[in-house]
Amino acid sequence: MKKILIVEDDRKISLALSLRLKAHGYEVLTAFDAVAGVSMSVKHRPDLVILDISLPAGSGFDVANRINLAMTVGMPMIFITASSNPEFQSKAEQLGAAAFLRKPFNDGELIAAVRQALGEEQQRP
Repeated sequence: MKKILIVEDDRKISLALSLRLKAHGYEVLTAFDAVAGVSMSVKHRPDLVILDISLPAGSGFDVANRINLAMTVGMPMIFITASSNPEFQSKAEQLGAAAFLRKPFNDGELIAAVRQALGEEQQRP
C-alpha cells in the first residue's frame, strides 16, 4: 500500500483529501504545518507528499526544499493552492513538482495526479 503525506493546515481540507485517498486504497499521514511536514517526511518516508503552499511555520516551497535537502532519493510532490498567483506554479515546477492543483479541484483531478506521480497504471480501481 502506497503511503501519502498530506501537509495542509486547513483540517477540513486535510480530512477531505485523506478520505478521498483512503477510499482509493492509499495509506495516509497528515501534518498541519511546515515543521511537522518536514519531520514526518524524513521519519516516515512517504511515497508521495501533497503540499499546500500556504502553511504555518513556512510555505510548501520551504517544505519541499527541506525535504529535497534531507532525502538522498527524490520524493514526488504535488502542490495545492487556493491562490491564483501565476508565479506559484512555475516555482513548484522548478522544485520538481509532479503536479500542481488549484483549489477547488475534483476527485478525478486529484486521483489522476496522484497515480501519475506514483507511476501507477490508470486502470487501477
